[in-house]
Amino acid sequence: MSLLKTNTQATNSVTRYFRICRIVIHTLLGLLIASALLPFASKLTKAQLIKWWCRKLLVVFNVRVVSFGHIPNNATSLSSTMFVANHITWSDIHALNGLIPLRFIAKSEIKNWPIFGYLVSRANTLFIDRNKRQDAKQTIDIAQKSLQAGDNLCFFPEGTTTDGTEIMPFKSSLIQAAILASATVWPVAIRYPNADGSINTKVAYAGETTLVESMQQILLQKQPAVELHFLAPISPAEYAAMDRRALTLYIEGLIRHKLML
Repeated sequence: MSLLKTNTQATNSVTRYFRICRIVIHTLLGLLIASALLPFASKLTKAQLIKWWCRKLLVVFNVRVVSFGHIPNNATSLSSTMFVANHITWSDIHALNGLIPLRFIAKSEIKNWPIFGYLVSRANTLFIDRNKRQDAKQTIDIAQKSLQAGDNLCFFPEGTTTDGTEIMPFKSSLIQAAILASATVWPVAIRYPNADGSINTKVAYAGETTLVESMQQILLQKQPAVELHFLAPISPAEYAAMDRRALTLYIEGLIRHKLML
């Protein structure tokens, strides 16, 4: 695994308060965009506004986003693609959305996040309650239709977050939407490194860590970084002989291998 320029040393109080002020201003701007612009914007304009806001959010947090591998060359022309990634923290969503306009499939609890839950809801997110089988089937149907309409989706098949030192077994149900829509499947391996190449577990929104605590941990670091490793996209022809479980295991294996987990 290549070493990435990053700095996880502690920030001083002046830097933290300056960042917090910028975050508050950017969040208020996000609320204005979500309530006044997104409901009336075209599909393309809406995607570009969300992409811009997500990218700038990580800038004000001073999180460096670096992409590797098979990076989409022209995100604006990309369509009918399902991105599948491991999940570590809230900033995964913004790192990916800041590079490619995506429609996320997320667990229903996210709707209850203060402020950010509202913003995510306004960004056309598909919410799923994994405890309700009927809800899951409905989400598969909606995801299939969304892909067939040309949308790019992203979901985290672990169904939870980790601290980055492990990967939980992938759940296969939503992969069925990609199969039914004959969509391209694009695996992404996400990693938060320390300067020495080890895993920066402090940024994780996992276990007993709250959303606010995760954000505070990022604010405490001078310049944390996130690596987005785009693996080779898998075409419908390549997975034609696989069912959803086989395809899910294949994707999980590719991401595990890339992250050496």
